[in-house]
Amino acid sequence: QVQLVESGGGFVQPGGSLRLSCVASGNIFDVRRMRWFRQAPGQQRELVSTITGTGATDYGDSVKGRFTVSADNAKRTWYLQMNSLRPEDTAVYTCNVVLSTSADGSHSSYWGQGTQVTVAS
Repeated sequence: QVQLVESGGGFVQPGGSLRLSCVASGNIFDVRRMRWFRQAPGQQRELVSTITGTGATDYGDSVKGRFTVSADNAKRTWYLQMNSLRPEDTAVYTCNVVLSTSADGSHSSYWGQGTQVTVAS
């Protein structure tokens, strides 16, 4: 069974930085893509960033130029470097990975439990 565990959230002042991590455990054969989502209280879940198995990246408009997603395949870890944080970035950040656990090519979606990021003075 694949498990995803996020870490790195916390409290930071506006303009500050945080780096989130998402670590995968279990039997992983192929990763199609990994996404960071966030959800603030009373708001819909928002797609923050995407990184594919080949390293292509994409970002939501609200974080472009401030956030960077990366992957360390050897460590089965994905990162979200968040710079120039704003109060509106406050949310629970959750990682989602689409991967296969065997060579049959069947991919499934897995979710972490989320980590809280709070940006305030």
